[in-house]
Amino acid sequence: MTTSLDRARALVAAARDAYPADAVARAQLAECAARLEQPLRIALAGSLKAGKSTLLNAFVGQDIAPTDATECTRVVTWYRSGHTPTVTARYDGDASAAVTVQRRAGRLTFDLGELTADRVDRLDVEWPASALTHTTIIDTPGTSSLSKDVSARTLEMLTPENAVSGADAVVYLLRSLSASDVQFLGRIGAHVGGESGPLGVVGVVSRADEVGAGRADAMMSAKDMAARFASELELTGLCQAVVPVAGLLALGARTLRQSEFAAFEALAAVPPDDLQLAMLSADRFAREDAALPVDAAMRRQLADRFGLFGIRLAVMLIRLGVTDSPTLAAELVARSGLDELRQVIDVQFGQRADQLKTHSALVALERVLETRPGPGTAAVLADVRRLLADVHGFQELRMLGRLRGTETGLGADDLTELQRLLGGFGIGAAQRLGVDPDIAPDAGRALALDAVRKWRERAAHPLVDQFTARACRVAARSAEGVLAELDGALQP
Repeated sequence: MTTSLDRARALVAAARDAYPADAVARAQLAECAARLEQPLRIALAGSLKAGKSTLLNAFVGQDIAPTDATECTRVVTWYRSGHTPTVTARYDGDASAAVTVQRRAGRLTFDLGELTADRVDRLDVEWPASALTHTTIIDTPGTSSLSKDVSARTLEMLTPENAVSGADAVVYLLRSLSASDVQFLGRIGAHVGGESGPLGVVGVVSRADEVGAGRADAMMSAKDMAARFASELELTGLCQAVVPVAGLLALGARTLRQSEFAAFEALAAVPPDDLQLAMLSADRFAREDAALPVDAAMRRQLADRFGLFGIRLAVMLIRLGVTDSPTLAAELVARSGLDELRQVIDVQFGQRADQLKTHSALVALERVLETRPGPGTAAVLADVRRLLADVHGFQELRMLGRLRGTETGLGADDLTELQRLLGGFGIGAAQRLGVDPDIAPDAGRALALDAVRKWRERAAHPLVDQFTARACRVAARSAEGVLAELDGALQP
């Protein structure tokens, strides 16, 4: 079966034939072709000190991104899979230089040497990490930096004036929902609306443990905040979801050491009232004269790597019966919100990676054909625009976003069913139908056929408003896709 990715490859090849002697166009087309074959590009964006680098490290499960405010954190940095850790600075347009990776006081940093951040266009990091095999992560400087030049780098990469976005999807970190956050998300929305930006945006309430001042119930407060942000952002239709994540806890848990587990066990043996008194603040907890069965250096390490929230949570879990470090690490990761974020990213981005990459490459191809017209380009351009308009996956993604900000004439259950059918909870046939994956193909086919009929009838109802009718038509087309998939499974 010919996929949208295959059709995009064919269009890039046809465009190359139309530019036999145009070196500039052929170089741009080579980038289009490469983008189709590369891993999905996900950018981490957000305000200054939102916790982007910490979240990146937690997501990868290794300490690969500097978190201190040094020169390198003012530069857009691309993290890709590689056999050995290497960092390369791209600067002054077409120059490059190797960057030294160092650890200072236990923290990773990239030493730019004589280079300054204002000269560096970007850093390319290659690192042997399984999380980077199918995903390239782009860490961006804070969008609310005091330096307009620093903020501009993020904007230029994500929402360039006359070019395709450097990212296929965006994870946007929020500590509050400020005017600058709304403005930036609006810029992404305008880019998407112009068919040239990332099709997917997921919001993250970052440093979620700080929402409740590090209390044991901090994540509950963060979940309430995420729900409020999601409700407000529904008016824009920009975010597919908003998830609270305690990035520091997630990173500490994914890199938990046996010596730290032993320290947590010792703290769990301290009478609860005494430990609570010692943990009134991080400074008090790390004091040399604190009467605790863990030395001050280890206590400072725990506070630095897990925060007070993480320490309280680890102690509570051990008191509840956790007896080994792997189990504790898994429990802490789950309670940090990282697992939920990974699931959301998989549903919204990972399962649609080919569609998102195809969209980005087609938009870039369209710009080449528009800006450098020549003999034979008009027909290719028409095919590109037709594919951008016709690919159903693009329509699903846009509709899922718009459903969050537009009233429909559907009841709550029907709206949930429609979102599920559009792939809002996963793009597999069983996920779209809301049934067990082991359902017999003929039973699934009957359900899909019912869905086709139902949503076609809803779309044709004379009292349905225009937007709801369009949403129902898209859902009917999705049901037809499920039906075709199941018909294929029934073929001998």
